[in-house]
Amino acid sequence: MVRTSLPGNPLAPAAARRFARAAFTDWTAKAVPGSAGLSDRLTDDTVVALSELVTNAVVHAGTSVDLLCRLEEAAVDGTPGGVVIEVTDHHPARAVRSRQNSRPSELPEFGRGLHLVASLAEAWGITYRPGTKTVWARLPAEAAEVASDTSVQSAVRALERGLRTGDLLAPMPKRVPQDRDWVNRGALSFLAEASDLLAGQLDEDMVAALVGQLLVPRLADWCAIWLYDEEGRGLPGTADHDLRGGTDPMPAPRLARVWHSHENRTEELRRILEKEPPRLPDAVRTAAVPVPWPFETQGGTGADDAGSALAYRLMVGGRSLGILLIGRANLLRFPDEVTGLVEDFSRRVALAVSAARRFTRQATISRILQRGLLPTAIAEIPGVQSALVYEPKEAGGPGGDFYDVFPAGDDRWCFALGDIQGKGPEAAVVIGLVRPWLRLLAREGYPVAQVLDRLNRLLLDDATEAADAAARALAAAGGQGIPPEGSSSRFLSLLYGELTPSGDGSGVMCTLASAGHPLPLLMRPGGEVVSAAVPQVLLGVVEDPDYTSETFELLRGDTLLCVTDGVTERRSGRRQFDDEDGLAHALTGCAGLTAQLLAERIRRLVHAFADGPPDDDLALLVLQAL
Repeated sequence: MVRTSLPGNPLAPAAARRFARAAFTDWTAKAVPGSAGLSDRLTDDTVVALSELVTNAVVHAGTSVDLLCRLEEAAVDGTPGGVVIEVTDHHPARAVRSRQNSRPSELPEFGRGLHLVASLAEAWGITYRPGTKTVWARLPAEAAEVASDTSVQSAVRALERGLRTGDLLAPMPKRVPQDRDWVNRGALSFLAEASDLLAGQLDEDMVAALVGQLLVPRLADWCAIWLYDEEGRGLPGTADHDLRGGTDPMPAPRLARVWHSHENRTEELRRILEKEPPRLPDAVRTAAVPVPWPFETQGGTGADDAGSALAYRLMVGGRSLGILLIGRANLLRFPDEVTGLVEDFSRRVALAVSAARRFTRQATISRILQRGLLPTAIAEIPGVQSALVYEPKEAGGPGGDFYDVFPAGDDRWCFALGDIQGKGPEAAVVIGLVRPWLRLLAREGYPVAQVLDRLNRLLLDDATEAADAAARALAAAGGQGIPPEGSSSRFLSLLYGELTPSGDGSGVMCTLASAGHPLPLLMRPGGEVVSAAVPQVLLGVVEDPDYTSETFELLRGDTLLCVTDGVTERRSGRRQFDDEDGLAHALTGCAGLTAQLLAERIRRLVHAFADGPPDDDLALLVLQAL
């Protein structure tokens, strides 16, 4: 038996499918009792059923869920074994999307997963407990005995090659029961595979491009997708619609993608469709809407001069994101199987577009935060050559590491390298407070140790509560949930120092202190390396730590290396980069290099220490006396 939890976001169904397949692979590899009955078909049926249940719980209702997969052995009385899956919703009473005017649950788009599960499972049901609702299903192992030519995998392969599209589009009386079984299973598997492909896209135009490749020529001769520049207009009965004043028109959507099975017809189709997107009645939500065949007015006698076309509104949470249009030549009416399949597919397309837009918004916010939190350039210090490497774990940031080098007046320059507890918006809020405080305290003339004392008190006072409140608001706006109520301490490791050029030009006086931070290393011109500070407690932990500082002279040719724990704690198996003074040995090997070359050499050594990319933010600052 295996369990996992999934957050309420559009990527949850894909995560559920990976979870189920990983469980089956593990059971088979370990020869768990009952695993002999885990056929490819049973695996695929389980994945499809679990995917649909999670799609209903997470996507339509917006709730987080717990998943369970359990393998059952065959009974003594001959009852075959099977697989039991459970999807538990911890918010069964929550209103869908928390909107007063949400769609009623009796509409066709709700509960579809239960119909699919009922067709695949031997038994299924719903169990209510205080505060939870669990949908369970048992899929029997005897399904593995069905002939391989009707397995889900065979259906997927046939669907992907487009070999039986004619059968799918043929009138129902011409199909034998085996064909209908193939259609149903092939459709379910198509949706599952399409969902995986769409969920991995972080750009809405890539989603639109995939739509064409998935639908043409398997289910349509051509298709087009329009996208609104913003997340669509609200429909009647929704707050968004009311705010816009009824049927006040939205700006015209842009034609994001046109795809035709005959490439030489694509541009012609685009020119026709660019004139005007389909107009769909407000009462229609995601259901198929027949629209005029676009080639009818061309007056030609080609193969595209007659056919059937359907439009689908792409909707998420009651908001219209765009329109999907499909067409098939020489077809008077799309079969109901195709209509329903594309309707389900269009909902997955809408979810993928919505997820891509959220990612784009978050990336934009991160870039803006990054520009505001960190200096665009480090100050030039007379008599000192400096170099910086800064690589947040998440490209574009914001990370938990920060740096600063700035003039403090009176022929003084200050530098700082810090690491905030936590990541993302919460860390960004603290960085946004700490950097201005550091600069203010330094320019007020406080010595290094006193700057740390005052910064420690600031982190422990009401500013911490303000930071927590702002962080919760940012996290909620980004869809990451709201932290528990109440203030929680924000710890900060910080290396802070002050540089004053010597009057005779022989070097630079350096005063610094390390508060819970990796100790800086001082390298003399001959390659000797020593620690340049003593360890002290983190900022934001105790009331009166009574920080102290160290003062020494950086002579001509001396190099000071400052790093964050993304360097020292870079891991390869059980070993860390700084084990057995690894950083000091690496620095010794850089003797004679300029500050810029030394920084780049250390960066490369850290990356090369392990096969994968760094799993933490990485920052290092090199100060070299000239």
